[in-house]
Amino acid sequence: MDWTAFGLSLKLAAWSCVILLPLALLLARALAWAQFRAKPLIEALIMLPLVLPPTVLGYYLLVGLAPSSTLGAGLAKLTGGPLVFTFSGILLASLIVNLPFAVQPMQRAFEAIPVNVREAAWVSGLSYWRTFTRVELPLAWPGIVSAIALVFAHTLGEFGVILMVGGSIPGETRTAAIAIYDNMQAFRGDAAAAMAAALLAFSFVTLAVVYLAGARQGNRTRAGQGTRAGQGAASDGTPSRGRISKGARPNG
Repeated sequence: MDWTAFGLSLKLAAWSCVILLPLALLLARALAWAQFRAKPLIEALIMLPLVLPPTVLGYYLLVGLAPSSTLGAGLAKLTGGPLVFTFSGILLASLIVNLPFAVQPMQRAFEAIPVNVREAAWVSGLSYWRTFTRVELPLAWPGIVSAIALVFAHTLGEFGVILMVGGSIPGETRTAAIAIYDNMQAFRGDAAAAMAAALLAFSFVTLAVVYLAGARQGNRTRAGQGTRAGQGAASDGTPSRGRISKGARPNG
C-alpha cells in the first residue's frame, strides 16, 4: 500500500476544492443570473474539459506550461520554477479539469431559485450581499455540496491529465491512480488491488458523508422556509397574492 501516493491524492483533492469553490461559486452565480450574447460560448468553454480526451487536454497543458512556451516562461518567473512535473503543475491541471464539475451543479442550483424570491428579499430591506448569503446560498446549498463532492471524487481518480503534466514522481506527482497503474505495469497485482480498494472505500465514504450532510441542511432550510411562510400568512389572516414589482432593488 503506497500511503505516500494516497496522501498526495487527498492533498490534491483538498486543494482543488478549496481553490475552486469560491471561484466556481462566483462564476456559477454570474452565469445563472446574467444574460449576454457571449454566455453560450463561455459555458461551452467551461464544459470543454468534460468532453475532451484527457490526453488531448494533458497535451495542451504540457505544451502550454513548458518553460519553452511564453505562458510557461511567465508562470515560471512568477512561481520561481517550471510548473511541469511539479505538484503546483498538477494542481493547476486539476483546477482546469474540474472546472465543469464545480460550475455546472452550482449554476443549475442558482437558476432554480425563483426571481421573485430575490425581489422579495430586496423589498424586505436586504442588500445584495445579505440576499446572497441569507437567501441564495441556503437555497443553492444542495448544488454546492454536489459540486464539492464531484470535484473531490473526480480528483482522487484523475489519471490521464495528471500523468501527462506531472509524470510519476514519488512524493511530488505520483497520485494513487498513477500508483495503481505503475503497480500493474510492474506486475504487482496485490499492491494495485489494495490501493484500488482503499481508493474505492474512501471515495464512497466521502461522497456518502457529503451528500448526507447536504440533504440534512436542505431539509432544515425547507423546514425553516415553511415555518416563516406560515407565520407570514397568519400575521394578516390571508395568504399573500401580490407580486413583487420587477423594478424592485435592494436597499443600500
